[in-house]
Amino acid sequence: RTRPQMVLADKAYSSRANRAWLRNHHIKATIPIKADQAAHRRAKGSRGGRPPAFDPIAYKDRNAVERCFGQLKQHRGLATRYDKLAVRYQATTHIASIDHWLKRLT
Repeated sequence: RTRPQMVLADKAYSSRANRAWLRNHHIKATIPIKADQAAHRRAKGSRGGRPPAFDPIAYKDRNAVERCFGQLKQHRGLATRYDKLAVRYQATTHIASIDHWLKRLT
């Protein structure tokens, strides 16, 4: 197994526990902070601490990956995971990717 260098996630995963787990495993987190968490930190003043690190350029890449998955899931077999074997699911993913690529050529 390999450890990821960075995790890109949306605001739903911006909890303190998630960030602490990633920090303990030496994984960088690029997760936008929720508005209520930012307001709470500002209300605490200097005791609120620094805001967590956020890389907007890396976060834009996450959006591109999510859109790609959304387009692949247009295929019913991928969206519902009819193929239970990993090899068949991977083959279905390849076919859907080729189909998507061919549609973009025309």
